[in-house]
Amino acid sequence: SLPAGLDLAGRFLFAILTLMTLIADLVFMEEVIYIYRKIHSSKRSILIWINAAAPVIATTSCIGMWIPRSTMFTDFTAAVFFAIVIHKFLLMMIRECGGQKLFLRRFENGHFKISTGPCCCCCLCLPGVRITRRTLFWLKLGTFQFAFFRPVFMFLSIVLWTNGNYSLSNLSPEGAAVWISCFVGILTIIALWPVGIMFQQVRILLNCKKIIPKFALYQFVLILNHLQAAIINVLAMQRIIPCAPPLPSSARGAYITHQLLIMEMFLITLISRVVYRRRYDELEPPECIAEKARDNDQTP
Repeated sequence: SLPAGLDLAGRFLFAILTLMTLIADLVFMEEVIYIYRKIHSSKRSILIWINAAAPVIATTSCIGMWIPRSTMFTDFTAAVFFAIVIHKFLLMMIRECGGQKLFLRRFENGHFKISTGPCCCCCLCLPGVRITRRTLFWLKLGTFQFAFFRPVFMFLSIVLWTNGNYSLSNLSPEGAAVWISCFVGILTIIALWPVGIMFQQVRILLNCKKIIPKFALYQFVLILNHLQAAIINVLAMQRIIPCAPPLPSSARGAYITHQLLIMEMFLITLISRVVYRRRYDELEPPECIAEKARDNDQTP
């Protein structure tokens, strides 16, 4: 195996990265204990899922680093897990507003701004969509479809891979990889759009709960786990990343991806602990806000 053939510097690197993964997992376990003790039961599951994104990706990357043949399974596992996290992040923003009923009451006369990324960031002329129970349902469905279909495509890819019909290096129209990748890419864009729409709507209201740093961490995990891995994979397939016997270019690209992800997810885990660990004041009900507004109008 490769780890047995490493020199001293290589083994030291593997040991450091494995230690980072273990620390990230321990920090997450400590965070879970804190959430169960201090956070209301209605938010526990959502916060645990979101905080687990970075440690899970670090763990799957560490397994893929030590066991190269498991790379396809570990990468797909991390991708499926983060697909669920995307849906959970949307639910978290609604929950932080007090739940669906209070959210609709806070924005009963408002409109969603749909001219946002990644679908319509250039279409600034698009009209707003009124905030109703139906539009909120469509936003939830937009993220839920990705959490549902991503495992389906994962299962299909593994079945085709075991039969020899799926290979990321085969990007010809006759190969299954290019079609599955296109479908997954379209579903990803559709899932990211509702999260962007919801963030634009609640970022001012939830500024007291540091929604902007939380959204930034979510975006970093998304970019590093998907875009960075895709770029390195393309460089490896084009032989820009040279082979190093007995490793071909694709295997070296996977190693570089896993090592970078371990370090990046380790840092994100530590930052997430600081951001999510703080105690935030609950939002006032809409009735209190309206009453204060009337009092301010009557004071002059």
